[in-house]
Formats: sequence, structure tokens, C-alpha cells
Amino acid sequence: MTSAKTALLNVLRRTDGPRRETLRQERTRERAANPAIAGALSRRLVLASGSPRRLMLLSQVGITPDAVRPSSVDETPRKAEMPRALVSRLARAKAEAARDQIANDSDICDAHVLAADTIVAVGRRVLMKPQYIEEAVAALQLLSGRAHRVLTGLCLITPDDRVKTKIVDTRVRFKHLTRAEIEAYIASREWRGKAGGYAIQGLAGAFVQRINGSYTNVVGLPLMEVTQMIVAEGFPVHYAWARAAEIEPE
Repeated sequence: MTSAKTALLNVLRRTDGPRRETLRQERTRERAANPAIAGALSRRLVLASGSPRRLMLLSQVGITPDAVRPSSVDETPRKAEMPRALVSRLARAKAEAARDQIANDSDICDAHVLAADTIVAVGRRVLMKPQYIEEAVAALQLLSGRAHRVLTGLCLITPDDRVKTKIVDTRVRFKHLTRAEIEAYIASREWRGKAGGYAIQGLAGAFVQRINGSYTNVVGLPLMEVTQMIVAEGFPVHYAWARAAEIEPE
């Protein structure tokens, strides 16, 4: 056998040793091995988003993340991917990316990780965040005088890496938009970075004829569903409300 063939066989036979586990995995293993601490999961929360709107909404119900770890993932829909499948996949991908970011951070490695992804859909068509004026104009023209759906995928990863997901669906109907209204809204620049090219909490609130479902979902984070997920994990959200009332000056 030639030396080249021998070297190739050695490469094929070789198996890499086990990778060193992350601090997050180590703490999960320790909890599993020790019944005394098995139920002592962390009550820290990491938000996998840098969105000021989401932080503002969380603060509205007394939830302040212990850390913010925005995660960048490719948001391009896959071929023939339906809107609900898209938001679910992206929310999970963002949560997993943020979890991996904190996996060896001793302060927050065993925190809960919350991620969300919001899209606007007309039928099966997904309207992403427009990057150019032409895209924003086309989105508003499509939404004009018709109903659309705002879907948010939520993903919460627990310290022991259980994955909890939920999709919140809100239906919104726009009035017929005149050319002047579209041009004025585009000039406001408020459409930048917004799914579907509009922000309901801003000037575009004047376009909404009817809304069926969660308003905060359209803003970017459905508060009722998020609060339920957090409270179910033992976060003392309601206790914080009572404490705030006690210390609030008369």
C-alpha cells in the first residue's frame, strides 16, 4: 500500500474527540444529576432582538430583559414556504443563535432566551422589510383597501434547552390609500425597517379601518402571549406589578 493511500485511510478512520461542552450544557447536566437543584432553573431572560419597540412593549408589562443579544439570521423565505412556517422557523433560528452567543457567559449562560419574528402576509405572499422606496410604495399599494395578516412567531428556549413556540395571527384592514397619502407616508421615512413597510403605532395608524386580534402583535410583540409564556416559566411578573403598586407614591 502506498504512503498516500495509507494517509488517506488514516484520515477516514480518524474520529475527532468529543468537543468540550459549553457552560450552559455543563449547568444543565449538573441540574439533571443533582435532584436538589433540578428545579432551580434560572429566572434570567435574554431577548434575542435589539428592537426598541420590543423592549418598550416588554417594559410596558414590567418585564426587563437581563441582556439583549440580537441575532442575525438569513430571513429569506424558502421556496414555497408558507407565512406561518416562515415565522416559526425564523423565531427559532434567532433564539438558537442567541442561546449559542451566551452559552459560555457565566452571568447569563443559563438564562431563558426569547425571540420573535414578525411578518406581514397577503395570502401566501410575504411582505418583508422594504429596503428601497420603490419596495415600500409597492407594499402600501398592495395593502391599500384590503385585509392582510400580521404574524409573529415566538420562541422561548429554557435553561435546559426545552423549546416552546407559538404563532400569533392578527388581521388588519387598510382603507383605500390615495397617491398623496402614500407619497406623504414614504416621505416620513417611518416605513424603514418595518415589516410590510408600515408602523401601526405611528402615522400608519390613520390607515387602519379594522383590526381583529392582538394590537401589540402588529406593533411587534404580542404581549398577552409573551407574558403567559414567561409566567408559565416561573417569572414573578405579577408579583412585580404588586410590588410596583406598593412602592408607588400616593
